[in-house]
Amino acid sequence: MIRPAHTIVLAALLAGACASVPSPEPVAAPAAGPNPTPFSAAASLEGLPDGWKPYRLSRLKKPTEYRLVAVEGRVAMQATADASASALHFDTLVDPRERPWLTWTWNVPQVNDRADNTLSHVEDSPARVVVVFEGGRDRLPPDEQINFDLAKAMSGNDLPYATLMYIWENHLPEGAVIDHHFTTRIKMIVAGSGRKDLGTWHAERVNLLEDYRRAFGEEPPRVRAVGIMSDSDNTGARTVAWFGDIRFEPR
Repeated sequence: MIRPAHTIVLAALLAGACASVPSPEPVAAPAAGPNPTPFSAAASLEGLPDGWKPYRLSRLKKPTEYRLVAVEGRVAMQATADASASALHFDTLVDPRERPWLTWTWNVPQVNDRADNTLSHVEDSPARVVVVFEGGRDRLPPDEQINFDLAKAMSGNDLPYATLMYIWENHLPEGAVIDHHFTTRIKMIVAGSGRKDLGTWHAERVNLLEDYRRAFGEEPPRVRAVGIMSDSDNTGARTVAWFGDIRFEPR
């Protein structure tokens, strides 16, 4: 089935693609190592830490506001979504066989009662951690090759080979896998659920290698980018979330 082209373009932008200039795949790990610049180490609350970049999902969508804040004795990235959707991303290069563990902290003070990630028309989340994997068109199944070509034609950018989203979800239990509604190459995994310990810091540690195998039924390629996202464009709600440092850790 050919999915709606605008949704495929959105998926490409979720992976950190620029609306006008293709985002090249990294060929080597950054000199500072594979981990994103920590939010907690920011010397100033102005601007974004080195390497972190904003991206718009669409010129027609209001962007989510991201800014560094001091909260509960730590510096974190605050995401405020107000009928909006956009993200931050960090380019890297990580082999999940060498660094299978992905860790981060986040704090969600309130859920979006209108959201349900199993339904496309209300698919919103106050907090997402997005992991993008490298790979080319030739590895995709035929229907996804069509989507790849549509995205390339409309945006000038290659569609990411595969994307995992770790999300805060209202209803499903932690560990549940949600298929994306318009492409088989995006899988959502519930990492935070419902109202459990809202307003407190959660330290997450997930096995990226095993999650990829479970979600896609194949061995993973290398990670080429990681990002954070808060969106409420489908429900029109207002949500706030805080993100702490993200790391890829060895076995």
